[in-house]
Amino acid sequence: MLLVLAVDLDDDLGRKTGISTPVLGREDVEDAATRLATADPEDSDVNVLFQALHTRDELAGQSEEVAVAAVTGVDGSDVKANRAVGEEVDTVLAALSTGENVRAVVITDGAQDESVLPVIRSRVPIDGLRRVVVRQAQDLESIYYTIKQVLGDKETRGTLLVPLGVLLLVYPLVLIADAFDVAGISVLGVLSGALGLYTLFRGLGLEEAVDDAVEEVRQLLYAGRVTLITYVVAVALVAIGGWQGYGAVTSEASSLPLPAQAAVFVHAAVSWFAAAGVTSSLGQVTDEYLDDAFRWRYLNAPFYVLAISVVLHAVSGFFLPGEGAMAITDLAIALTAGTLLGVLSTLTFAIAENRFPAGAEAA
Repeated sequence: MLLVLAVDLDDDLGRKTGISTPVLGREDVEDAATRLATADPEDSDVNVLFQALHTRDELAGQSEEVAVAAVTGVDGSDVKANRAVGEEVDTVLAALSTGENVRAVVITDGAQDESVLPVIRSRVPIDGLRRVVVRQAQDLESIYYTIKQVLGDKETRGTLLVPLGVLLLVYPLVLIADAFDVAGISVLGVLSGALGLYTLFRGLGLEEAVDDAVEEVRQLLYAGRVTLITYVVAVALVAIGGWQGYGAVTSEASSLPLPAQAAVFVHAAVSWFAAAGVTSSLGQVTDEYLDDAFRWRYLNAPFYVLAISVVLHAVSGFFLPGEGAMAITDLAIALTAGTLLGVLSTLTFAIAENRFPAGAEAA
């Protein structure tokens, strides 16, 4: 059995005529088409209904039985409309009550109504599709629907409209800048830079990373994480250390070779970097303890940071220019101390973890 199915996704038929849908049978569909044409002669769904009747009459002369029906969705929401069409198709199929396999020929008035095809196909095989629009308006409707879909997508809308908006603002902002005796080329440079950064930002997909970082910070704030505070302090300490190292290089080693400048920088900054590492690691250990996920081995982190900082401080001190260089004996002592600190902390906390299990291990 073949079912000719007229689809009205936005329910113009029901809203404009008050007819209850679905409509099944040639006479009822013809009456519905006439009433819709009387209510709104310009509605394209009128053509859909009459095309469904025409298709039904063409196929009726063949050997198999042909039925015609009209189904509608709802106005405003594509998801709700698709669901409504699916429910009405189920109603039509149940009303046919035939033992034969039913196949469908779908009649629509454009690309928007065709978005419901997967819903119909999930219920009945589709043998054919006929789009009925006024000939001179077919391309226009397709273009309109495509533009509507593009502008309805948040990601695509942001990608296209933001650069376009910046470009359209160039000329008026240059005029405003000239009115205030500001060089127009400066405004153009700022806007071009902003547009370039935005394009690079979108092209590299950094928006997801930024969104994830913001969400993580928000969760840290609401979860009462000590890590958030210690990370901020650690960043500040790293910045101070970098500034101290830069100041030491500019004041003491600006004319020296690059290796000597690197030694001066590390020697001046490593203590600040070590403080940052210890601070952040202690914050992480505290959060693990509060989450009942503490392990003794986690306490190795601050000791490892101290051991590494001792080694770097000694090595950079050994390569310092002039009389401030560290003696080789002191270097050997510092390297030995750093190594022993790392090894002893590892052994100590490994023994503690075996004898005094904590967190999940204790459970």
